[in-house]
Amino acid sequence: MRVFGKWDASEIKIKDAGLVPYITLENKLSMHTFGASTAQGKSKERINIIERLVNKLMRSGQGKKKLGGKFYRGRLNCGKKLLSLKAVDEAFDTINKKTGKNPIQVFIEALENSTPNEDVTRITKGGVASAESVDVAPIKKLDEAIKNIVLATFANTFSSKNTFSDTLASEIMLAASKDQKSYSIKRKDEIERIARSSR
Repeated sequence: MRVFGKWDASEIKIKDAGLVPYITLENKLSMHTFGASTAQGKSKERINIIERLVNKLMRSGQGKKKLGGKFYRGRLNCGKKLLSLKAVDEAFDTINKKTGKNPIQVFIEALENSTPNEDVTRITKGGVASAESVDVAPIKKLDEAIKNIVLATFANTFSSKNTFSDTLASEIMLAASKDQKSYSIKRKDEIERIARSSR
């Protein structure tokens, strides 16, 4: 059994040792657990990382500043998991055609490259609030990376002739190669730059 009946997840290598316990990869035909893991603690860690991407694609709500508030991400896809699964499946096919690699490996590399190591938090001391640099927990790093990949996909699909799956594939490939055209790489660099200035 393989992911989407095509890709072998057992041969995937994760270079970042800190992310290994939080990335679940298993060969399953369907990336749909019907919320089976949410009844117990640490549910995010047990959900397959590809299903987490699919779930994030179904989010609604207003987009970020870059989108100018002109549209709502996932407005036609909220709760429609089959549409998201189809989009990810097509995106993985495109990645395989263009790179010749296992698309799951490319996706993992994209996540590793777009996870911020530092962030800023507000700390109040004696009634004075100041921004201070802090290390980011591994689970939050992954959340941020997946969120930025999805946000970039929605932003680049808006007012564009590109299909959703092609845009998703393009963003994953750009992030995997550390290309500065990738929104998720830009966002990571911006977060770390602000954190460095707050040390």
